[in-house]
Amino acid sequence: MVYIASWQDYQEAAEALYAKSPNVTRYCIKWKSSEGKLVLKITDNTTCIKFKTHSSIFLNRFETLNLSLMRKMQNRAATPEPLEQPPVKATPSTPSQGAVAAASPVPPTLVPGSSASTAGGVKKKKPKKKK
Repeated sequence: MVYIASWQDYQEAAEALYAKSPNVTRYCIKWKSSEGKLVLKITDNTTCIKFKTHSSIFLNRFETLNLSLMRKMQNRAATPEPLEQPPVKATPSTPSQGAVAAASPVPPTLVPGSSASTAGGVKKKKPKKKK
């Protein structure tokens, strides 16, 4: 078992090891909370590559490696993320709601002060009448 010190070297070696023998490669993740240590291990029964860190900086890189290996394990191509679309402006239904609806992407039923009813509101109890 070899601990690799550089993240870039570990990532390249892990992806190459999986590409070489995808049917027998295993990937193991260990988190030791008492020590604050993350240990990553990938093996194909002949080669074992390990990486350990105490730094939280590697969490983003670790997530990227996980996504890359999971895509390869699922045998799927990467799907492009959808682009953000500008909010659709609502057409005013009444003149009083028109100015509020055009300025805000919030539906008119959720705009404070609108006359539309909102679901899930709490009703006040009526006081008891004295006889």
